[in-house]
Amino acid sequence: MFTIRTKLRGAVAPAIMAVALTGLGAGTANAADWPTLREGAYLYSGTTGAGAVTKVDLGDLGTCHALSEPARSVQIANGSASLELHSGPGCTGGAWRSGSLAQSDLPWAALSYRVVAA
Repeated sequence: MFTIRTKLRGAVAPAIMAVALTGLGAGTANAADWPTLREGAYLYSGTTGAGAVTKVDLGDLGTCHALSEPARSVQIANGSASLELHSGPGCTGGAWRSGSLAQSDLPWAALSYRVVAA
């Protein structure tokens, strides 16, 4: 016997699936805008890997580096190091960590960074 609750579930499930698939499609299109992922770490002055590029020396653990141009996105592929990006100069202000495999827009413009163990 079908109840109103069963009919409602039947109508809601396709709607949820459509929203989920739309979100996945948008994510795939957005990922295509990024440069090809390559080993190492790169900071970009624009979002989605656009603009001026700063190549990071992942062997220089713990040293604070000032950026000549604020970073707005990061791409890193490394098994042992990640980046700690700061909103202020001299590794001050808000901090955001990348992880050792990341491709992300930053929550704010980063003015400094340091390499940390993953």
